[in-house]
Amino acid sequence: MASRVVMPKLTDTMEEGTLVAWKKREGERVEAGEVIAEIETDKAVMDLEAFASGIVRKIVVPEGETVPSGTLLAVVAEADEDITAALTEQMAPAPSPSPVTPPAPGVAAATAAPPSSAYSAPRPSMTSRETEARPPASPRARALAAERGVDLSAIVGTGPGGRIVEEDVLRAAPTAAPASASVAEALPSGTDQPLSQMRKAIARTMVQSKAPVPHFYVTTEIGMDEAEQLREQLNREGPFRPTATDLIIKATALALERHPAINVSYVGDAIRRYATIDIGVAVGMEDGLITPVIRDCGAKSLETITVESRSLIERARLKRLQPVEYTGATFSISNLGMFDVENFIAVLVPPQAASLAVGAIRTVPVVVDGAMRIGQRMKVTLSCDHRALDGLVAAQFLKELKRILEHPQELVSPSSTG
Repeated sequence: MASRVVMPKLTDTMEEGTLVAWKKREGERVEAGEVIAEIETDKAVMDLEAFASGIVRKIVVPEGETVPSGTLLAVVAEADEDITAALTEQMAPAPSPSPVTPPAPGVAAATAAPPSSAYSAPRPSMTSRETEARPPASPRARALAAERGVDLSAIVGTGPGGRIVEEDVLRAAPTAAPASASVAEALPSGTDQPLSQMRKAIARTMVQSKAPVPHFYVTTEIGMDEAEQLREQLNREGPFRPTATDLIIKATALALERHPAINVSYVGDAIRRYATIDIGVAVGMEDGLITPVIRDCGAKSLETITVESRSLIERARLKRLQPVEYTGATFSISNLGMFDVENFIAVLVPPQAASLAVGAIRTVPVVVDGAMRIGQRMKVTLSCDHRALDGLVAAQFLKELKRILEHPQELVSPSSTG
């Protein structure tokens, strides 16, 4: 039976996706579970697997096109099978996926929401001339070239058969455009810059957050002298090298354990209290941000948090996270301190009821016991959903977070690892 390959709906925020590259061409055989294409969602570049075995009989959407979730991308069938019905079939839209909730301890989370079955009219497939005009390149090379504004036709590939690989693009990027140059800088003045999938998702989420959710904010200043000394000691002596953000994640998890009223969501007619502390860490990217989630932080040591956060952040920047790795946070942390930002406020990402904005650690004059000395201070601001939280619980949480970071030995003590 002919199988329809469609643009999936992997998260509740995904409305469309971009077909980055086909890994199979018309006439080639594909096995069930084998990767048939690479797609870009609102947060990541991901492999799309074939649902059934057969021959790729028809490619409907060419590489580089952005289409709504549910759009027919290709048809897989046997060589002698009639695919007319598969090309023209229209199915009733499937319901949108339920909001992703964090997995319970010891329970594996679902890897993706069910795909939508609402299909648009088929689009013309690639002509042989269009296919021949494209230089052979790996999917990652194409994605990287698009990110950095590199013309693939100007690159000589060093991969098998002259195929352009990621390293070729990286070598060409400095001459074509600086690695740090943004898409906006590459466009002529007065040109409209199309929204990326990530920026579209951010725009939708912010409309759902800032307008309907009544925010309030609480700010405190934390002495970071001892925390910085601890971090420097751990980086010097090993066996792991935490960042300031790692220390803040662990301290936040301890504070949330002691003030579980913060680790909640407003769900209309109830306050949902979460059994685990799943902290999202905002990672800035050229076209937006993504928030990979460290699960069950309350039960993890500082070392484990350090290792997991580094891996998640690296893969986030490469757009290689799976949906389950960036959805379902119960609390979020956004740190702009490395950009010398003293203080800012974060917008809540529903359904989270609280988010922590972290500023720079500054060396400033401070007064201690009536005497002035030099100290290290950091401002943090807690954004809260007033439907679920009040100022008193927010202030109590920040007071505990401040106490932990100002006396940080419990961040590495056995009793704090759960």
